[in-house]
Amino acid sequence: MAVEKFESSLKRLEEVVKKLEAGDLSLEESLKAFEEGVKQAGFCSRKLDEAEKRVELLLKQKDGSFIREEFKEQ
Repeated sequence: MAVEKFESSLKRLEEVVKKLEAGDLSLEESLKAFEEGVKQAGFCSRKLDEAEKRVELLLKQKDGSFIREEFKEQ
């Protein structure tokens, strides 16, 4: 499921950031971790962009029914 993939990617990104902030990695390890972090951040950003484009608002009508309306940025 895409949400699980997003959540696991975000968690991995947080782990990578913690490793980099700790400062215990060699230069080569730091570069590899940074590269992975950039990939994870890119994936998360793309998923958030996709979700934003798919957002729809449910608007309750006077008769109790709902209509779907595309989300419009203001």
